[in-house]
Amino acid sequence: MELSAAEIRQAVQAALAEDIGSGDATTLATVPEIAVAKAVMRAREPLVVAGLDFAEVAFCEVFPFINRRGELCEPQKSQNESGRRITPPSEVEIKIERLVKDGQPVKAGDILLKISGPARAILSAERVALNFVQRLSGVATLTAQFVDAIKGTLAQILDTRKTTPGWRRFEKYAVTCGGGKNHRLGLFDMVLIKDNHLVALRGAKPNAIAAAVRRAHEKYPQLKIEVEADTLEQAGQAAAAGADIILLDNMNPVQLRLAVQKIKGRAKTEASGGVHLAGVQTIAKTGVDFISVGALTHSARAVDIGLDFES
Repeated sequence: MELSAAEIRQAVQAALAEDIGSGDATTLATVPEIAVAKAVMRAREPLVVAGLDFAEVAFCEVFPFINRRGELCEPQKSQNESGRRITPPSEVEIKIERLVKDGQPVKAGDILLKISGPARAILSAERVALNFVQRLSGVATLTAQFVDAIKGTLAQILDTRKTTPGWRRFEKYAVTCGGGKNHRLGLFDMVLIKDNHLVALRGAKPNAIAAAVRRAHEKYPQLKIEVEADTLEQAGQAAAAGADIILLDNMNPVQLRLAVQKIKGRAKTEASGGVHLAGVQTIAKTGVDFISVGALTHSARAVDIGLDFES
């Protein structure tokens, strides 16, 4: 998963506009316009880094896009036709030094970024920069814990669509920083036949799963087809129907092992539902190919990262 510069900038600009609004009242009231500062973004706990591009863009976008009243200006007013930023010669530029990279594990106390330049710009961008890095590093850190827990097995950790609206690509990028793999990005890039789809086909012959897989192959021959199975019988039906992947939903380790044996390599297998860090290794040892973990994105906490000015 790679993020484009354009989508990062768009997300950061929206976040800055939301936060700064008509002006950073505290900074405008207390910090002189000519003040310059140096700051470091520092990990305050062990973590896996993700989202540094967002932080860098936040600091760079604020300056010179903040006018003398401290209000966020339209970016177009400070760019030339090629889109390059025009810095007034009388101003001090923002300078950023990156000491680590996304996907890298760091210790408490390690410095991620060094920032120098106008104090007002650094202060006004601080929270937006931290919000992106804390949230995305939290996803990467949790993912890395799951990946580490199943080392020595053949299983891979997958994410799900249980993501923050509007942040899916960012959070799925963070999953890859933590060593996980992306499942489908949305409803468009894979067929996933779930229990509610099967209920709608309950009268189909020879069975709902076979009918659903056949229809999916006919409609979208270029897409992989995955079938959710709640029982061993459904797992067998999905394998017989030619599903590419069989999602073994909320099965215990004994059922998972039996399902893998029943499928006998005719399809890839994915364990899903109620997966926790404490039990993921047991699941991996059943022989499944994938383990999908919704918690990677819907329950990852923001890790502790701070921005400190140097005196």
